[in-house]
Amino acid sequence: MKNNNQINIPEARQAMDNFKMQAAQEVGVNLTNGYNGHLTSREAGSVGGQMVKNNCPVRTMNFTRHNRIAMGHSQSVRYIAELVI
Repeated sequence: MKNNNQINIPEARQAMDNFKMQAAQEVGVNLTNGYNGHLTSREAGSVGGQMVKNNCPVRTMNFTRHNRIAMGHSQSVRYIAELVI
């Protein structure tokens, strides 16, 4: 199976560029249209990380339940769900 990062729908290019600019603005990175060779690896990574954070949020839920072994005790349970594509 061949894996590439090409956008298959030409109209999606502008939407992805807008999404990238919005993510860069949120993390305070000065991103320009076209080549951004002046960015450090940390800055470029923070933009990509912000895009993933906005696109694939992690959901958490906390519950307190009664302990089935020790009567009168309860314990906290935390469920974490993340959508992985």
